[in-house]
This record gives sequence, structure tokens and C-alpha cells, in this order.
Amino acid sequence: MRELTYVAMLVFVLVATLPLELLLGIRVYARARRLALVLLCAGLPFALWDVAATRAGHWRFDTTQTLGVVLPGGLPLEEWMFFVVVPLASVMTLEAVRAVRGWTVGDEPAQDGQGEGR
Repeated sequence: MRELTYVAMLVFVLVATLPLELLLGIRVYARARRLALVLLCAGLPFALWDVAATRAGHWRFDTTQTLGVVLPGGLPLEEWMFFVVVPLASVMTLEAVRAVRGWTVGDEPAQDGQGEGR
């Protein structure tokens, strides 16, 4: 069971943040293009950095705590999943805080019927 440690952490992060979509109606998944852009911009540079650091021997992954599936770049499957799960959870949390606090960023639909938000 120890090989599920990393997966369990990722599942915990998802389970903790997924209800925000339903409870607060934050519509992160409904804006798939925006979400994909965030994941690409946030995940890709750090994934490449992770590959470089792993290859340089700066750190490694405990094979007893991963599933043993190694993908391109020499990173375990869970590490690649990390670069999707953590940015997703971050966006969900940010959007939840925005919804609760009423914060706007200028991408909201106009309330006065004059087209796009200012």
C-alpha cells in the first residue's frame, strides 16, 4: 500500500477542492479553454524544471511510494499528475475565494446589459 502514498495525496487535494465547483458555482470546469491555458502556463515550466533537476540528480522519487510507472523525462506518473492537480486546486481555491468575497477581475459579464465586463 505504500506505493499509493503519492496518489493518495493527489486524490486528497482533488477531493478537498472539487466540491467548490458545485457548492459555489465557480465554473472552473465550464471554462475548459481558460483552465487548459492555466495548466499549460503553470504546469509546463515547472514540469520541465522538475525533469532537469531530476536528471541533474538534485532530487529523486522514492520508488516505494510511487506506482512505478515512469513517463518521458524520467518522472513518475504521479509527478506529472501533480502538475495538473495542484494548479487545478489552486485555481479552484482562488475562484472560491473570489466567489465568497465578491472579488472581480474584469472578466465577469456586465450586470447593466452593456456587453462584456469592463
